[in-house]
Amino acid sequence: MKRILFILTTLCMVGAVSAQPQKSRVQNNNRPTAARNKTAAAGTDRASLMFPTAVDVPEDPSWRRDIYRSIDLTKDENAALYYPVEPQGGQMNLFTLLFRLLNTGKIPAYEYQLDGVENFQQSNRMHFKDMLERQGIFYEVDGNSIKVNQADIPSAEVLSYYVKESSYYDQNTATYHSRIVALCPVLHRAADEFAISSYGNEYGEENLQNQNVQKFPLFWVKYDDVKTYLSGQDVMTSNLNNAARMSMDDFFSTNHYKGDIYMTTNMQNKSLQQYCATDSLLKKEQTRIEKQISDFEEHIWRTPVDSLQQAKLDSIAAASVKGKKAKAGIDGKASSSAARTARRASSASSGKSEKSSRSSSGGAPRVSVRRQRH
Repeated sequence: MKRILFILTTLCMVGAVSAQPQKSRVQNNNRPTAARNKTAAAGTDRASLMFPTAVDVPEDPSWRRDIYRSIDLTKDENAALYYPVEPQGGQMNLFTLLFRLLNTGKIPAYEYQLDGVENFQQSNRMHFKDMLERQGIFYEVDGNSIKVNQADIPSAEVLSYYVKESSYYDQNTATYHSRIVALCPVLHRAADEFAISSYGNEYGEENLQNQNVQKFPLFWVKYDDVKTYLSGQDVMTSNLNNAARMSMDDFFSTNHYKGDIYMTTNMQNKSLQQYCATDSLLKKEQTRIEKQISDFEEHIWRTPVDSLQQAKLDSIAAASVKGKKAKAGIDGKASSSAARTARRASSASSGKSEKSSRSSSGGAPRVSVRRQRH
């Protein structure tokens, strides 16, 4: 009986010992799984940072100026956003990229309102199908998806963009930036019967009929929503060096585009054309606004004149100035006294020479001839 109990006790001990490494192995197998999950999450983060994007505009900058520019794609400075009109391999222009992102539902778009100010509220979301019907773009419905042939995408007619640009000073990092906030493609189309029937009430039939080409802003998109996709799309930036390329996001982030200011964020919500009667006044106003922004950026790193004058009134600066003046006065007095001494010495020497000459001439023995008696 004791032998049986001993055997059973030994078997239980062996089972317990054998079970302990198995439990340890299970725990060790779980650890790599957690590590793999962390690695996968880190890989996801790295994938999201594969294409570096611009720094977001802070919510509380100490200074900010919002302006709206019109970018003309027919100019060489902005042609990188227009070509190629038809996709070539993996290359496509900006509007084709935005159109495909909207078609697949990857980014939202917002309706363009008459005042030209972007509205990113949920109630102002644009339906892709409504935009296609409003612009007369042919499409096919396949279940829950919409198919548009590449030949029907009007990328060749999008000849300009409206961009909202924000210039600001970030006091948290003590840096100055100029960033794109929103993009709006503008369709340039001849004023035909379709345009008059579709936009006559909005833009006025008389204006459409009197102009050969009319601009139709399509929609607003947030730059933050598209910048990741722009980072993965390269564009050519030089006509002389075709190997010079950069991403669309770098193109916007480094301010390679050129555009004229047509509106600013102001309390009266007026565009420049609303208070500039002539083209010359409009040009002067654009130049004035550009100078205001450049002057602010320049004065961030330079000491203003009034601060310099104020610094001169500081006690230390004033004392140093007084010390310099006193030293200059002492040096001036010493030099003047030395000059006076030199003048006195020279006058004394000249007086002595004249006196000696007079005494020598006056004291000379006179020769007299006396008659002598023989």
